[in-house]
Amino acid sequence: MPTIRTAATTITSYVAAGLLFGSAATLALQASSNAQAEAEPQNAVSAVEQVMPPAGAPMSFADLAARLQPAVVNISTTQQVEVRRMPFPRIGPGSPLDEMFRRFQDREEDAEPETREASSLGSGFIISPDGYVVTNNHVVTARSGNDAVESITVTLGEDREYEARVVGRDPLTDLALLKVDGKDLPYVRFGRSDSVRVGDWVVAIGNPFGLGGTVTAGIVSALHRDIRAGQFDRFIQTDASINQGNSGGPMFDLAGNVIGINTAIFSPTGGNVGIGFAIPASQAQPVIDQLRKMGRVRRGYLGVSIQRLDDDLASGLGLESDAGEIVAGVEPGGPADKAGIKQGDVIVKVNGQDVTARNNLSFLVSNSAIGSRVPIELIRSGKRKKLTATLAERPSENQIGANANGDPDVEADDSAPGAESARKSLGISLADLTPEIRQQLRLSDDIEGVVVAGVDRRSDAARKGIGRGSIIISINDQTTRTPAEAAAAVASARESGRNTVAILVKRRGDNAPIFIGVEMMAQDKE
Repeated sequence: MPTIRTAATTITSYVAAGLLFGSAATLALQASSNAQAEAEPQNAVSAVEQVMPPAGAPMSFADLAARLQPAVVNISTTQQVEVRRMPFPRIGPGSPLDEMFRRFQDREEDAEPETREASSLGSGFIISPDGYVVTNNHVVTARSGNDAVESITVTLGEDREYEARVVGRDPLTDLALLKVDGKDLPYVRFGRSDSVRVGDWVVAIGNPFGLGGTVTAGIVSALHRDIRAGQFDRFIQTDASINQGNSGGPMFDLAGNVIGINTAIFSPTGGNVGIGFAIPASQAQPVIDQLRKMGRVRRGYLGVSIQRLDDDLASGLGLESDAGEIVAGVEPGGPADKAGIKQGDVIVKVNGQDVTARNNLSFLVSNSAIGSRVPIELIRSGKRKKLTATLAERPSENQIGANANGDPDVEADDSAPGAESARKSLGISLADLTPEIRQQLRLSDDIEGVVVAGVDRRSDAARKGIGRGSIIISINDQTTRTPAEAAAAVASARESGRNTVAILVKRRGDNAPIFIGVEMMAQDKE
């Protein structure tokens, strides 16, 4: 019946507005409703009482959207991509058509690669009346590599199109700055994302699925989210609908300030499931300012490769917590090397700030001034130590070639001193790193250690990716140039009552050594 459906809709709207009534008020409301039902016919039309939403919840986002939408743009790009021809399915042997298809496919494979024009869509927003536009780096980056796309078109509203050029890009934060030749364009300003709290209202505007300007609203679900997308992950998480094509679009607070740049979604289906991520404005604005002034970003640089401490690593190193990050490598002659920082040090403070999951070492160092002298506190062999490093400028990102594939010709030397002990304790068989094995694995001269010849599949080492051809460089900060040295390091750990060891290992396929916390096997296991 219409009245029942209308009543249900009204109740649903009250719940959606977040109205919470006390028990007395609820009973009064029910009594009033019952009395009204007795006095009026069932199909009578009565006025709906207007109820104000709770403080902070707007009646509508319409005014805000109308003010902000003109400054939000659609970004379309074109690029030439190489397309591989799909091979024809092979007909079964003996078929009269098999030879014909085989010859035709051979001719196709010998032909020149075919290129086609591909296009993609994203979002952005204008930050100045003369046409500077912010978006994501991945929106304007070619699929084939790290170069920018060939053509970028920025569309305002429905019919105002501009050709854009790239002012600068920063892959580390996934930000890019574009420029269009415009005048008196609508624009928006960055706000203070540091003051944002979980539960605050946010509005996202963008170009999902190429539909054009679309407005969605939600709340801040979490702050400082690390989704392992890069070194500077500090995302704002929101449940405002964000889909493919929203990348580079702005996230606004209710004052109309940009507090984030929508960048990524978590979705098992490819569509919105209420988990979207935005780069905080406090992190984005300094990057955009540098791109605008210099076309690139300058960052502080310490010259170390680092990794996070997990529970096993912290236990293996005898640390009480997993605070801080461990130095997996030190660049020779770099700022860290000159300051006396060594591989295996656990850096816990930089410039008086704790190194945590939210404030990781990369973030703290990159936001420090180039040339500044920065005090660093670290733990080495269980003891705290204070050093001072003079930061350099971070170099451009270089690709490091992967190691050779293929199984190394290496056999365990069970007769070597300590080999049997290492096998029983860690479940790995060790051998000396000979010049022949070094050449096979294409190891640089600075890699020293023992090579893994075999791994017990039941061991924790196997579960954590240590396999045949891995190079164990140290155990609990003790060098392991021979199986005997490896056995001695493990024995020392057992004597101190530890059941895990921190192994510095270069696994096959890894670009650099990393620390792995490995649980020791029971003594009676073979």
